[in-house]
Amino acid sequence: MPVLPVLPVLPVVAVVAALALPIAQGAEGGATPADAVSGLLVLWCAVRLLRDRRRPLTRTAAVVLGLPVCGLALAAAGAGDPGEGIAGLGRYLQIFVLVPMAVLLCVRSRSDFRVVAWSFVALALWQGAVGVHQYATGTGASYAGEDIRAVGTFGAGDVMGMATVVSFGLVCAVGLALAPATAKQRAWAIACSLLLTLPLAVSFSRGAWIATAAACGIQVVLAGLRRAVVVLAAVAAVGVVLVGGLGIGSSMIQDRISSITQVADAPDQSVTDRYTMWAAAAGMWREQPLAGVGLKGFPEHRDGHASLALSSGSDIAGAGTAYQKQPLLSPHNMYLLVLGEQGLIGLLTLGGSWLALAVCGVRGLARVRREGRTRTGSGGLDCGLVACGLISWVLVDFAYADIGGPTTVLTAVCFGLVAWWALADRTATGAAPVGAAAARVPEGAGAR
Repeated sequence: MPVLPVLPVLPVVAVVAALALPIAQGAEGGATPADAVSGLLVLWCAVRLLRDRRRPLTRTAAVVLGLPVCGLALAAAGAGDPGEGIAGLGRYLQIFVLVPMAVLLCVRSRSDFRVVAWSFVALALWQGAVGVHQYATGTGASYAGEDIRAVGTFGAGDVMGMATVVSFGLVCAVGLALAPATAKQRAWAIACSLLLTLPLAVSFSRGAWIATAAACGIQVVLAGLRRAVVVLAAVAAVGVVLVGGLGIGSSMIQDRISSITQVADAPDQSVTDRYTMWAAAAGMWREQPLAGVGLKGFPEHRDGHASLALSSGSDIAGAGTAYQKQPLLSPHNMYLLVLGEQGLIGLLTLGGSWLALAVCGVRGLARVRREGRTRTGSGGLDCGLVACGLISWVLVDFAYADIGGPTTVLTAVCFGLVAWWALADRTATGAAPVGAAAARVPEGAGAR
């Protein structure tokens, strides 16, 4: 593919590529290179809009992506610490408003969308390769007394980092394989999907497994029943080969899978901590049902609402990190975090934006399926499957995780891709030439 036609989307790819860089140990919670690049992306889009002097978004896109601003501003104003409130406001705007809008403006066509999707896959392969090496050599994060947990370049302080990246890459690869624009795309996507199953398995992340299974299952169903049968057969075969035949981590993986069903009967300490923090977030909401306790208010109010079952923190070690206690500063449930800190107003505005993206994305996919395949290939069905898979993964993952860590900016890019599919005009199949007249409405920015 020539470089010039995809030049406008390269800043988005740069944000994804920045997550391939090692994260400095002990810098958890601070800004990362990916955050800096995402800021440059937003600034570049703002300058481009001022130069072109055109309406950047459709009315629907402006409403859906701008809806969270109302709840966030109210929650920031009600924060106990004004400085923390402003910092939280900036972070939420970055992840759920500014970066998604910038991605929506940069992606002009299905070709651009596929470039970003493939960049997700490439990042997942890199982080997955590092993670598998950690598992094989015993240099990963500590798990069950052994340094075998695959965490990629994110370190033991962010054990979900590599699992999130690999999950996103796997979801993109599955979507690109189910309705490929070309035969070559199908071959590469299937190969990448198979390769990414191993690092996802040795991440030992129950949350990532559940979200990925749900997202890929939804993609398969949306792609059609015929594909569903083929895909399920392939997944079963891979599972038999990896676990039954080769015995790759079979005992530990099986124990980890079985622990998913034991969260109510015999929960381990991590599950107990999570339940306790969920109850604390719910208690905050009951105190302030409409506006919550304010942005960044959970750590301050946690001890006043948590029971004695809450431990002092989670143990982390390995992957270049000495043993230490990591404080529990969030409920590890995005919906409860929003409810506790922003109240019903925040949950309705943020959750309403996410739900609108999901509904519009599925409607767009249904419209493409009705129109049928075009002479140019899949007619964008692969892009729709990727978008629906990504939003499904995020919404399922938010049930037991929240924003935080370096991969949060990758979630923002996901929202941008979903927003392009759900809200943008996708009538054109190719990218507009660089330097085209500003009067021409580019894909992803113009009116429906």
